[in-house]
Amino acid sequence: MPMISHKGERMPASPIRKLTPFADKAKQDGKKVYHLNIGQPDIETPAGMLNAIKGIDFKVWAYTPSEGTLTYREKLTTYYNKLGYNIAADDILVTTGGSEAITIAMMTCLDSGDEVIIPEPFYANYNGFASQSDIVVKPILSHIENGFALPPISEFEKLITPKTKAIFICSPNNPTGYLYSKEELEALKELVLKYDLYLFSDEAYREFCYDGQTFTSPMHLEGLEQNVIVLDTVSKRYSACGARLGCLITKNKAVWTAALKFAQARLSPGMVEQIAGTAAVDTPDAYFEAVNKEYTNRRNTIVNALNKMEGVYCPNPGGAFYVVAKLPIDNADKFCQWMLERFSYHNQTVMMAPATGFYSTEGAGLNEVRMAYVLNIDDIKNAMICLEEALKVYPGRI
Repeated sequence: MPMISHKGERMPASPIRKLTPFADKAKQDGKKVYHLNIGQPDIETPAGMLNAIKGIDFKVWAYTPSEGTLTYREKLTTYYNKLGYNIAADDILVTTGGSEAITIAMMTCLDSGDEVIIPEPFYANYNGFASQSDIVVKPILSHIENGFALPPISEFEKLITPKTKAIFICSPNNPTGYLYSKEELEALKELVLKYDLYLFSDEAYREFCYDGQTFTSPMHLEGLEQNVIVLDTVSKRYSACGARLGCLITKNKAVWTAALKFAQARLSPGMVEQIAGTAAVDTPDAYFEAVNKEYTNRRNTIVNALNKMEGVYCPNPGGAFYVVAKLPIDNADKFCQWMLERFSYHNQTVMMAPATGFYSTEGAGLNEVRMAYVLNIDDIKNAMICLEEALKVYPGRI
């Protein structure tokens, strides 16, 4: 029988989705499963996006330009320039979701065997994207005790080798919710310039900053124009995960030109999605204000509940809609599977993502889980009751 590739063998399974068969079985057995494992918001998609789709009237569902339609890219500049990015339509490459933006950036900027430094825990699929691109992730550990703040620059510098080509950040962070400060990014800027590295900036959660904190992008830092590559998506901002619409933004024309060749190889992003995305830019500020208020309440609910549980610690995140919590358990993978297979409280249970899959360092995150507070507050409260009861009886409690 033919063998699969070495790349296929080393491709990591998603910690977010790998337990789905156990959740499906739990539902078949009549249990209610609270899905805190995946960042699928229950917030309604803006009406303008949906109405734009309903109003479509074309005779041929045609290809679009590989870089995205000019109409959509010009509309996007109004969104980003309102944030102070000072970009033009020709700095934007439209992609099929943020995921494709990341893979195109990796393939454009790094050769096989090159290294990218990423503070961990990080979005689990970065490992998968790196595996696809034959590049090496060099993790740098951040710690739950200080809320997963950016590690010291001196620790970054220890990892830099002749193979190091990029540093990758996500702020507000998935999975931790940590929001990098301007001071942290300024320090990172000096390192990037010193070693002439790319700085990839995943900004999927830009709109979700809490407690009056402000978002800073590397695009705001003077002198980084040729180094920064922003990776973005409509998935979270507009609660439109199924649209699969993202973009890559760079002022580095050599990068943009090379990235376009990868975009041409996959032909084009979808027409319908870009029509919806164009309409999305006109979403009123009131939409985001209401969403921000809702997520703040959800965050407070889940963090307060977790920290009241015996042996549990959860830092209060500054953004996104995730928390990483440390639990009094022996093994997060075993615990999360046990919750779905063996446990129920009033015929209810909780699906979480074991944090081990968000680390690259062997053995890290063994007693941590990521939870997405994307459910309504009543469901979050019920899920936390289930979790607390489960921790009381889990055989591997420590």
